[in-house]
Amino acid sequence: KKSEVSGVMAKADIKPKSIHDAKKWSADVENFYRFQQAGYRDEVEYKQVKQVDTVERWPETGFVKKLQRRDDTFNYFDKQRECRDKEVHKVKVYVY
Repeated sequence: KKSEVSGVMAKADIKPKSIHDAKKWSADVENFYRFQQAGYRDEVEYKQVKQVDTVERWPETGFVKKLQRRDDTFNYFDKQRECRDKEVHKVKVYVY
């Protein structure tokens, strides 16, 4: 039964067409950073793995507020920017 379910999930997998490192900070890079801190590629992968339709965000900034990690613990993020300039180049930007 389990292999049947994972077979269906594999078909639903959306793979990025390309990937590059972020060059400068932006709101999108900030959100990629937050997903990657929680152990996901990006919002698309998070929604696939956790089977959720929406991600909790700060209304003021639109940044991701809370993510459930793969081990079912949670990462909580501030309203303010968390991805510092020296971390920006480590962020992977996925293009679909």
